[in-house]
Amino acid sequence: MADLSALKDIATTAEPAAPVHVKKVDAQGRSYATGKRKDAVARVWVKPGSGKITINGKPYAAYFARPVLQMILQQPIVAAARDGQFDIDATVAGGGLSGQAGAVRHGIAKALTYFEPGLRSVLKRGGFLTRDSRVVERKKYGRAKARRSFQFSKR
Repeated sequence: MADLSALKDIATTAEPAAPVHVKKVDAQGRSYATGKRKDAVARVWVKPGSGKITINGKPYAAYFARPVLQMILQQPIVAAARDGQFDIDATVAGGGLSGQAGAVRHGIAKALTYFEPGLRSVLKRGGFLTRDSRVVERKKYGRAKARRSFQFSKR
C-alpha cells in the first residue's frame, strides 16, 4: 500500500502548469497578429495611441462603409474596454467585405492579447479569439451546385 501512495504523489506533482502568456511586442512597441475569416486574411498591428484605425491605408469608416461592418471591427476593443487607447493598422486581402471585417476583428483580438495578456480571458469569453472555420462548400461533380441536384425526370 505504501508503494502505491508514493506513485500517487509523483503523479500529482508531474501535472503540467497552465500556459503563461507573455507580452509580445516588436522594436517599435507594436503587437502583430494574423486574423482569418472565410477567404480573407488580415495582418494587424496594435500600438498605444489615440484610437485611430486604418485598413489598407484608409480610415476604417471609409474602407468599411456599412455600419454593421464597422461595429464588427469595434467589438473586441469595446469588449476589452480599450476604446481610444490603441492605434490599429491592418492590411487585409482576399474574400469579400464581410469576410474581411471578420478577419480584421480576429486579428485585432489576437494582437490585443499579445500586447496585454490580461485581456485574453475577456476576449476568449466573447468568442473573438476563435477562428470562424466556416467556408464555402465546394461544388461536386454530378451536382448543379454544392448540394443541389439536377431536376429529376422519370421520362
